[in-house]
Amino acid sequence: MVTRYATTLESSAGLNEADLVKAAQKGDVEAFNQLVRFYQDRIFSLAARILGEADSAEDITQNTFMTAYLNLPRFRNGSFRSWIYRIATNACYDELRRHKRYPVLSLEHEDDAEERLLPLYDFQGQSILPEKEVERHELEQAIQLALSQLDVDRRAAVVLVDLQELTYQEAAQVLRIPVGTVKSRLARGRLELFQRLGTSSGDN
Repeated sequence: MVTRYATTLESSAGLNEADLVKAAQKGDVEAFNQLVRFYQDRIFSLAARILGEADSAEDITQNTFMTAYLNLPRFRNGSFRSWIYRIATNACYDELRRHKRYPVLSLEHEDDAEERLLPLYDFQGQSILPEKEVERHELEQAIQLALSQLDVDRRAAVVLVDLQELTYQEAAQVLRIPVGTVKSRLARGRLELFQRLGTSSGDN
């Protein structure tokens, strides 16, 4: 008989990851499938935002869960959410390197004093957008185009925190950098996005 696991328990990710992971490590395929079902859209969205294309994002999503399944016996405690996002993000970086689409980020001033962190979700309320109401898909395209023009390190920080709603600490774990560096990249990434979207709307 297949064991059914609750998906609305105490975990911050919305499901009892600890129990599901333990069961999956013992060979319960349905437990792992529940983790896949919960995260597959999120991982696809992450990859699509970082890579800027759906086909590669689909491949990244499949490879991420295959890698996770094969390495599940070695997963020890910690956050499954951070772990699965790290696998996916690393795969995105590898894909960008493979196709030589990996801009080099200068680390100069990367860890300067923390700048004011303007949230990405405030874009719709900013005057940089056209006075005329913008259709949802047009705004989506504008944001994705602006994202694709960011340095990949800043892009990853924006996607993880603003679009995937990870905490600074979780993003730091995924990217394996200090929390202060996450905040710095995020602040600069958001500022660049505001500037790019402002330029784009001004051209219309």
